[in-house]
Amino acid sequence: MTCRPKFTLDFAPETVDHLDAIERKHHSLIEKTIDEQLSHTPEQETRNRKPLERPTLFGATWELRLGVNNRFRVFYEADRAEKVVRILAIGVKEGNRLLIGGKEIQI
Repeated sequence: MTCRPKFTLDFAPETVDHLDAIERKHHSLIEKTIDEQLSHTPEQETRNRKPLERPTLFGATWELRLGVNNRFRVFYEADRAEKVVRILAIGVKEGNRLLIGGKEIQI
């Protein structure tokens, strides 16, 4: 079995505010899933990890969906050369609305 190189996870300062807007009981699930899903193959498309058609207003090029009914969204960009994944936003999807930091965002 080949050892996959590990990516460093770099959280943008704003993500602290984004997490504060989400109930604390979900924080460990979000953090654990980010580590599991993005530490080794952040640019491999899966059922819950997709490249965005166009970059978001905060510069993300990928989206990770997680939680019950894929309620949570993590927006990020990966730099393969530097082996860094930059977590740029964390939000909650409620119906057709995406809330990041408690504010509705249009993507």
